Amino acid sequence: MKDILGLLNDLRRPRLLIRAARIGAQDYRRNPHLHRLLGYGGLPRPGSALIQLMEIEVDLDDKRRAEDAAYSVSRHVEVLTAMMGEARLLREAAG
Repeated sequence: MKDILGLLNDLRRPRLLIRAARIGAQDYRRNPHLHRLLGYGGLPRPGSALIQLMEIEVDLDDKRRAEDAAYSVSRHVEVLTAMMGEARLLREAAG
């Protein structure tokens, strides 16, 4: 089974989405971003947060591919930004 960072590296999304998320990740602040995306309460550890964010992102990508009217590109970028920020924290904690 692949580790979580390996799954993240294998993610294939449109370049524009990834580019926008990379720009956003430069200003990533864990507390406000995760509260907005995951709800208020205690913040999960980076690995757990990343798994939750990946589940949200899969749903958003399914909506994007289906051209669902409920799809929000700004929310998708926000989730991808948080995923990149959490992955960075996870890598820093690992060594």
